Amino acid sequence: MAAKQHEVSLITSASKFLFVIIALYCAVAVMMFLLQRQLLYHPSNVNPDPRNVGLNGVDVISLETSDGENIILWHAPAPRDRPYVLFFQGNGGEIANRADRFAAYQDAGFGVVFVSWRGYGGSSGSPSETGFMTEARAAYDWLRATGIEARKIALVGESLGTGVAVQLAAEQEVGAVLLGAPFTAAVDIAARQYPWLPVRLLMKDQFRSRDYIDQITAPILIQHGTDDRVVPYDLGQELSVLAGDHATFITVPNAGHQMLYGPEILEREIAFIQNALSP
Repeated sequence: MAAKQHEVSLITSASKFLFVIIALYCAVAVMMFLLQRQLLYHPSNVNPDPRNVGLNGVDVISLETSDGENIILWHAPAPRDRPYVLFFQGNGGEIANRADRFAAYQDAGFGVVFVSWRGYGGSSGSPSETGFMTEARAAYDWLRATGIEARKIALVGESLGTGVAVQLAAEQEVGAVLLGAPFTAAVDIAARQYPWLPVRLLMKDQFRSRDYIDQITAPILIQHGTDDRVVPYDLGQELSVLAGDHATFITVPNAGHQMLYGPEILEREIAFIQNALSP
């Protein structure tokens, strides 16, 4: 009798322990679901005058989107026969943190438009994939409305911004697409980071570039560092394969995610744009 009671006690204790584990797992899953956008997007909400970060000849444009948000663009004009760069940043910091890149495009004689995502420096709203695509389309339409030909527009995306560039290029005519540290899908990265969570079911903003890349007809340049710990190198390789023959893949040996800001990356981008968008 005592042995049986002991057995029942053990079963009860195991059941309670299992219940606690399941409850904790569910609590963590719910917390991750509710906080996922805070984990994905990291604006610093810095919005300086372009002159304060060393830029000249830059217009600050406030653009109203179709869903009523006001989005900031930094715009440096150029003659209409010159290429125009429409740039989409990654998930961290602000366009002000990319002033060196902006200046490099200006120095190359390109027209330049940098988009400040909703919820980022100077722009209203809260970040989301749907929102990012809304302002990307608005920026593209605004640029076309100024008289810039579609074939003169180069979409440049870094990290998370590559997901926007790929989707937009699949929808609209452009002259070239340049991707720094891209991925097959943001959800593919998350699935590796949290293999114990059903992220493919829970993640709202999945940025599934693999679903759009083969619809792009413009030439594509992809650059990726072999030591990237933020966006794994093999995901960039896989995206390049999906893109087909009109994609050029550049391996940057021994480089991490910070290679996005290296001068050699910019030099290759500028040369690619000049070749792809030459008259």
